[in-house]
Amino acid sequence: MIQRRDTRPPIRVSFEFFPPKTPAMEESLWSAIQRLAPLQPDFVSVTYGAGGSTRERTHHTVERILKETDLAPAAHLTCVDASRAEVDDVVRQYRATGVKHFVALRGDGQGGAGSAYVPHPEGYRNGAELAAGIKAIDPEIEVSVSAYPEKHPESPDFATDIDLLKRKVDNGATRAITQFFFDNDLYERYVERARRAGIYVPIVPGIVPIHDFSKVARFSAATGTSIPLWLAERFEGLENDPQTRSHVAAAVCAEQVLDLVDRGISDFHFYTMNRADLVYSICHILGLRETAPVREAAAA
Repeated sequence: MIQRRDTRPPIRVSFEFFPPKTPAMEESLWSAIQRLAPLQPDFVSVTYGAGGSTRERTHHTVERILKETDLAPAAHLTCVDASRAEVDDVVRQYRATGVKHFVALRGDGQGGAGSAYVPHPEGYRNGAELAAGIKAIDPEIEVSVSAYPEKHPESPDFATDIDLLKRKVDNGATRAITQFFFDNDLYERYVERARRAGIYVPIVPGIVPIHDFSKVARFSAATGTSIPLWLAERFEGLENDPQTRSHVAAAVCAEQVLDLVDRGISDFHFYTMNRADLVYSICHILGLRETAPVREAAAA
């Protein structure tokens, strides 16, 4: 079992954002960044779409974070629809702008989460190969990778899933960030499996505040994440009651993270969905307080 601690280390958090598609979404994203930046996250990551769908917007968002804030951005990078040479070129472009951290992912199939993945004939086949490729370009780059407490839906069993995580770490990854989950026992058992396999890097729980239960349920079905009956019952009948739904979401998320703290966990990665309200509330409950404002944007 993960050891409980009487004297706990400081809580560290990181936040994930996705690149905006419209000016209104850009404004919403930047509002969330400005709200959360004073909590001084360890880093913030920006997701990366398949087939070039968000690559330029991801790059723009990362550049803006570098230029206008004191945050440390981590750029997501995937293997989807790109040769090794193309991916390597993206890594070099990011390095030239000052990015020192990548989240290396195989990525979803071209049809989105749950669809079949077909590797590019000249590309990296999985996150382990991608991690090795990034480190070959610059050994000083920090690489985070994905982990799946309920195993990746395409993995035939946990042994195969853990073996791939081991290869990611052996190829230079220094942190694993999990797919979101709602049953902390599943996360704890996964960490135990990883440790028995000789994986000792931090396995940071990915936490998703539930802004919209129906959307989370659909995505969970596509990614193999289980929804406990008690969780579904918490949100039952609240489809047209956003205020109560928000209170319930905050309570559910607070229960989960505080239980993980009791189990000895001190690092959390929040999937913000570009919204700061619930994430900020949970961080407050964890004891985090504002310490520095976001740096003012440079004049145009």
